[in-house]
This record gives sequence, C-alpha cells and structure tokens, in this order.
Amino acid sequence: MKKLNLVPTGISLVDKAWGGFYRGGTYLLIGQRKSGKTLIGLQYAMESAKNKEVCLFFTSMRPKDLMIHAASIDFDLQSYMNQNLVIVVRVAPPTEIYESSNPDNFLIEYFNDIVTVVDQYQPNRLIFDELTHFIGFENPQALEQTFLRTMESIEEKNVTSLFVIAEPATPFAQLLVDGIVQHSTAVIYLQKQTDEDGKSTSGRATITPNIGHTEGQFVTDYYIEPYKGVYFEFEQAPKFQNPFPILNTVELQKEQSTLKPPTSQSSKYKPLTNIDTVPEKFSFSNLYDINDFTLILNNQIALYKSTGQPFTLFSIKLDEIAESQKILTINQLQNAIRLSTDKKDKLCIVGNKILILMSKADDKTLNELVSKIKSNLPNSDPKFQDVIMNYVFACTYQVNDKVENAEYILHEILEDEPSR
Repeated sequence: MKKLNLVPTGISLVDKAWGGFYRGGTYLLIGQRKSGKTLIGLQYAMESAKNKEVCLFFTSMRPKDLMIHAASIDFDLQSYMNQNLVIVVRVAPPTEIYESSNPDNFLIEYFNDIVTVVDQYQPNRLIFDELTHFIGFENPQALEQTFLRTMESIEEKNVTSLFVIAEPATPFAQLLVDGIVQHSTAVIYLQKQTDEDGKSTSGRATITPNIGHTEGQFVTDYYIEPYKGVYFEFEQAPKFQNPFPILNTVELQKEQSTLKPPTSQSSKYKPLTNIDTVPEKFSFSNLYDINDFTLILNNQIALYKSTGQPFTLFSIKLDEIAESQKILTINQLQNAIRLSTDKKDKLCIVGNKILILMSKADDKTLNELVSKIKSNLPNSDPKFQDVIMNYVFACTYQVNDKVENAEYILHEILEDEPSR
C-alpha cells in the first residue's frame, strides 16, 4: 500500500528507504563535481514524466549537452519536452555580479525569477541544476531569508523541488550551505570515489531528513552504470536500538538514595529543576563543530552591532556523575536537545556542555525549550526526569554592547567555576 503524500522519485535509495519525497517538499542534492548529481536530477525528471507530471528543469548546461546526458541513462528527453512534460530552462551563471555595487541584491533577483518562472509554467516538480553559482551571498542571513522566502513561495504551489549544490570548498561556503540545509525537508549527499585514472564511477550516498521521514538517515554505496544511471546498493536497515543503557524506573526507585549528588553548585549554571516549563511540540535543528560554531557566532555578533538584532546563547551542562553512574549520557542529552530546538537554532558540543545559539531571546522561549528537552529524554517517567534534572544545569548569555567577539562569549560561558 503506497504511503500518503509521497511521490516516487526515480532515486532508488529514497524510494526504498522513505517511500519517495513528500509532495510539496524541498530537497537538496549535494556532492562533488562529477559525483552523479546531474544524472540523479535526470532520473528524477524521468520519473516525473513517466507519471505524467510536469517537471521544470533549470540547468546551466546547453540543451544539447543535457540531452546527451539523458541519453546515457536511456531517457528520451526530447520526446518528453515535445509533450511539455519536461520544461528545460537554461540559466547562465551570474557573471555580472562582479560589476554590481550590491551583489546580494543582484542574486536576490535571480531567486525572484525562479518564482516567476514557476508561476508561469505551474509544474508539479522542479529541479535546479545547479544552485551553487546563485548562493554566493556576502551576508549569510540574506541568503537564508531569500532561500526561505523562495522555498515557501514554491511549496505553497505544492511543487516538489530538488535543488542541486556543489560540495562547499571553504568554511564560508559551508556556512552558506548550512543556512540553506536547515530549511530543507531532507538532504541527499554524494561522496564520490575515484580510481587510479582519476575517474569516478562509484561513491557513498547519505540521505538525511530534517522534517518527517521518520525512518531516519541511511548510508549506502552507489554506482554509475551505463543506461541505468545512479544505482544504489541498498538494504533495509534493522530497527534502531538504543546503544546507551539507562536505569529503569524500578532501579531508580531502589537506587535513588545511593546516587551521588552533583559535583558542585554554581552561581552561573542553574539546575533545570528550578525552571517552570510549558509543553509544546518540537522540531529539528543542526549540529556544528566548534570552529564553524565560532564563525556563526561572530557573524551574529556583527549583525547585532550593525542592526541591534539580539540573540541568546544557551549552554546546558551535564554533570559528570550522571555519565559515570549511567543515569544519562551526553549523547542522549544531545539527542533530546536536537529534537527540542527550532530548526533555525545552532548546536555545538564542547566537552560536557551543549551550546545552543537561539534565534529568539525571551524567557518564554527558554522555558518552552526546557519543557521540550524533558519530553524528549530517554525515559518519560516523571520520577526518572526528576532524578536526571538534578544533574543537568543551564546558563544563559544574552548579547550586549560589551561583547567583542565569539571567543569572548565562549570563554565566559565555557570556563568552569571552581568547586564550592
């Protein structure tokens, strides 16, 4: 029985693992040059045409070159173009951007044009191969807002989109792509493998959901085969099992009196048991390493100094006793926080602390976050949560005019206080 609201993609890994794309969803395909991105885009277009759906295909390639690519997977592109089932729109890279006094505004117009063309042809599906040249914004926030606005305009028309992006080559390029990724429904990532002659006919594929697709992430090998395109060597993964042992309710009741108290009391970090909570549904977020997180934080500081836009850095610390006694691990806490934060929030793990750069800065938001974290802990039993919360502490840092850079804030919030 076919799942509701899912459409077949022609991408076997996605179809077998998730059942297809959500109708009206926005998906990203990221990979290195010659990793098979265009072939996957053509497979997606071919599946659309076979289902008598109109596919709008933006490409930087010459139409003849695109037809040759299509022929390599036995896809008669010209025939479907004649039937108006595949509409090819050639988009040249924005070379004039270097002459523009405001490059970001110049690129914004390109995104506006995408919506205009979608309005004109009213397709069922969309492919943009590739978007890389059009996301080179100087201001990451401007790109994020522009992409989100474009995405929402397309999704309102129930168009299922696949945007192709080259793998980022620099930390700043990675920051730009991360800003887009967090607003997508899911991401397909291709990592090619090269032979001794430097040719690539295989690689590793990862599909990662941001919203929905509760089957989760899948990783598998893929191969590029003549007349077949990109073939995935996929087998259904076993059901998830929690690798971290936790105490059940009976054990907690029996052993609660023997648990060691937290190692120290802090004036900076407050127990989460002291914070009132408000129940609410949760969503997903992104995890960054400390270097990328520092870069993002510096960018937020610069935005605050230029526009006055505030932000809050929320740090949650897990007492080491909790891990040593197997009450809660940092990975379990990380997962609860990841499920509880907004998709615009940024996460970073440093030792036994998890940093959350929040897009909103008010007490209600923080209280709701704590409520969500509690609901997403490994055990929902209130007695279990009461025990855990004695070992979890929180510290809030709100940006102010004294802040110079990210290093200043991180030193303040990460420096451990002496035990009392």
